[in-house]
This record gives sequence, structure tokens and C-alpha cells, in this order.
Amino acid sequence: MENSYLKVVNGSDYSLGQSRNSDLLKIIDEDVELESAHDFSSTETPLRKNAFDISDNEKISIISHHFEQILHVLGMDLQDESLRDTPKRVAKMYVKEVFRGLNPENKPVMKLFPNKYQYGQMLLEKNITIYSYCEHHLVPIVGKAHIAYIPENFVVGLSKLNRIAQYFAQRPQVQERLTIQIGNELVDSLKTRNVAVVIEADHMCVASRGVKDTYSSTITSFYSGSFKDDNVKKEFLSYVYSK
Repeated sequence: MENSYLKVVNGSDYSLGQSRNSDLLKIIDEDVELESAHDFSSTETPLRKNAFDISDNEKISIISHHFEQILHVLGMDLQDESLRDTPKRVAKMYVKEVFRGLNPENKPVMKLFPNKYQYGQMLLEKNITIYSYCEHHLVPIVGKAHIAYIPENFVVGLSKLNRIAQYFAQRPQVQERLTIQIGNELVDSLKTRNVAVVIEADHMCVASRGVKDTYSSTITSFYSGSFKDDNVKKEFLSYVYSK
């Protein structure tokens, strides 16, 4: 299957109008591997090897240019005061906000503390706000995550659980991968096998287009260690769904 990204980059109509941006696009185009658009063999976010060879400001410049072209093709008058700065606003939002989790430099530092109380029961942080974007249509996924772990030798500040969930959400995603990524990261970072993650979310690609179902929601889960035991799992879910 021909990669659609390469079609855009190498197309004869492709033009930025600035030599600097043209040079940057040559960097982007290097080492792009052709692979199926629906390869679910990895739980890692699909990124090019050279995804971070250019700076955030350079990415904003390129995205801004192309979003301007998209709005122009749609027929919008970019001289209108309301629209004049929209391409740059969208570009900055993509790079600095809603997709900032793509860059490993933005990953939260998980500072651990010795479990001096020898706390060996479940710790649950529920109703963590999740804002992500469906990678198929780039429309919002909005929901909440419930995260629990049973400490072994270390504990972590509660806000770090929120930050890790939000970090992996701030990128184009599918909910299944998001759930696994959060779970795997916590197993590794917290140095415990005992982690549970449940995500409940509404997908705007279902609600606002296509089937246009505004009532359905999606639930995904991750269980490891002690949480695979039915009794521990039931205890976790009873806390999650208690009022």
C-alpha cells in the first residue's frame, strides 16, 4: 500500500513558498517506512524515526502553512479578522497542547518514595479527566480514567497518576492502545506488578459523524499482577462505580 503521507510530500503540487520550509520537509521525508495504516502489532504510538529532528517552532510554521491551505480550499476567507490567525492557533495547539504527548521530552518524571508505611492495599485514583484525539479522524475522545495500584516497595504522588494518563492521551490515539500504554508505564515506573486501569470515554468520531450515536460510550481495561484475581478485580470495580 502506498503511503498517503509520501503522496503529499512528493506530489507535484506541494509547495510551501519558503525555502526553509522546503528544507524541513526534506528532513521529514527521510527514512519514512511504508507500513499498513492499520498495523496493531505494537502498543507503541506509530512515530517516524526522525519525528523530532525539527523544533516545535518549525513544526508550528509548517502546520500553520498547510492548515491555511486547507481552510482556503474549503472556501474560507482568511482575510476575515476572525480567521486570520486561525492556522497559527491550530498549529500551536497541536504541537504545544493536544499532541504534546508525542514528544518524550514532555513525559512526566515519576519521583518515587519509599513505602515506609508498608502500605500493601489498593490505592485508587478515580475520575481522572481524559482528553484525547481519535487518530482516524482527529476528533476528540473525552472521558475519564480510573487507575489503581497495590504498592510494593515504593509509592508516588497522586498527581503523577493524572499526569501519566494525560501524557499518553495527548496524542492521536485509539482507546485500546491508550489503556495499555498507561498500564504498562505504571507497572514499569511504580516498580510493582499490581496495576489496574479502566477508561470510559465518548468518541466524537461516533457521536458527531458517521453513525451519529450520542448515547454510546467505550470502556477498556488493563489488569496486571494481583488485579487479575477475580476478588481483587471486583473490589477495584466496586470502588470505581460506587457513588
